[in-house]
Amino acid sequence: MIKHYPFQGLGKAKHGWLQTHHHFSFAHYYNPRRMGFGCLRVINDDWIAPHTGFPEHSHKNMEIISFIRTGAISHQDSRGNQGVTAAGEVQVMSAGKGISHSEYNRSDKPTTMFQIWIEPNKLNVAPRWDSMKYPKAANNTNLPMVVSGYEEDRNHALFIQQQARIFAGKINKGVEIQHEINHQAYVIASQGVFTLVDDK
Repeated sequence: MIKHYPFQGLGKAKHGWLQTHHHFSFAHYYNPRRMGFGCLRVINDDWIAPHTGFPEHSHKNMEIISFIRTGAISHQDSRGNQGVTAAGEVQVMSAGKGISHSEYNRSDKPTTMFQIWIEPNKLNVAPRWDSMKYPKAANNTNLPMVVSGYEEDRNHALFIQQQARIFAGKINKGVEIQHEINHQAYVIASQGVFTLVDDK
């Protein structure tokens, strides 16, 4: 079964420096029919104004993935990790037993990104942070895997503490790809239009 959630129907929040659309209940947006999707708890489509961001705050036992669409985000945390993740890159922070961090757009242009939270399958692990680039060029074959909780993927994807995978990238116009789904999938278009077909 395929179910469609239009962008216009997502939860909205405007805080001046931050404008966001919530795919699921989050902060002051509450929709009892949209509490998550399996272990997928949060997808926020964020717009962050220049020279603003999220001041230091804490997380625990959550896998937090930031997929940068335009601009860049600067990360710093209580474990001593710091780095800049730019458009065409993805970062993962495993909050584990507890971590504090900040994220800022230190550029002169807005940053747009998807922030994704996935509930872990193991609690109170040591916190981690990492980032990587993914292929920016559009292709005709598949979407690259960027995040995975499976051991066999650790050499070419960022690791999370959950049996889930995230694929991301660009596909050329008119291209048709096939993707096997073992359980369930949540699909987002950040730009353009596509058609989903269940061939089972």
